[in-house]
Amino acid sequence: MKSIFCLLGLALSTHAADWRLIWSDEFDHAGAPDAKKWTYEKGFVRNEELQYYTADRRENARVENGSLIIEARHETFANAFFKEGSDNWITKRKEAEYTSAALITKKLKAFHYGKVEVRAKLPAGKGVWPAIWMLGDNNGGHWPVCGEIDIMEFVSHEPGVVHATIHFAKPGTGEHGQVGGDTRSETLHSEFHVYGLEWDEKSFSFLFDGKPYKTIELDVAGKGAENPFRKADAFYLMLNLAIGGAWGGEADPKVYPQKFEIDWVKAWEKK
Repeated sequence: MKSIFCLLGLALSTHAADWRLIWSDEFDHAGAPDAKKWTYEKGFVRNEELQYYTADRRENARVENGSLIIEARHETFANAFFKEGSDNWITKRKEAEYTSAALITKKLKAFHYGKVEVRAKLPAGKGVWPAIWMLGDNNGGHWPVCGEIDIMEFVSHEPGVVHATIHFAKPGTGEHGQVGGDTRSETLHSEFHVYGLEWDEKSFSFLFDGKPYKTIELDVAGKGAENPFRKADAFYLMLNLAIGGAWGGEADPKVYPQKFEIDWVKAWEKK
């Protein structure tokens, strides 16, 4: 028995020795999220979602008790981008009915190959759509050409399921392509879990509590220069809590506020 534990310890030590921590946030200072590591999206942004993303507003994003709290709230909030007479869904609404936050590392930290893990507890309630993902920063142009890596997405109308997906422009056509997988747990809202990605020049491997559940070859997005996932230091990280929209579905105002709790975020590279 002793030899088994020795071998296990050696294997774990060897695995840990393969990686070097290059970036992290353990949210150990109460108040505003660290401005050296995070900035914000603002307004109505994508997917015709219901929430208005606020910037540097404690009601929607704060650090408390050692965790980052992203809170979605049902409340009236003025749309700073409102335009009288507009028919654009982003600018035509004078006020929002929901607020939330999207924290991003854009222009502060870029990622390419390596491992990213986020320990988090997910919100529950009709309409919630929390996500941990990475987006190409002007990496070859507009979406989906820029590339998108969804490490974790949850939508309330699929209870107990978390999704991992990559989005890209199909080689030779520019049309939207996507490949993904999912895994299940009954404790997504009651316990913290670790959502992870290992990424190298050949493939993505998506992990749940350290165990891989979906592997995707990078070549699905092209073998040449058009593949955004092979371009160095081109992706920024995002943590957000959306409401409703194209995939989130209907929202029930009575279940809000809802909290997306993130214990820590860590990124490693191969030594």
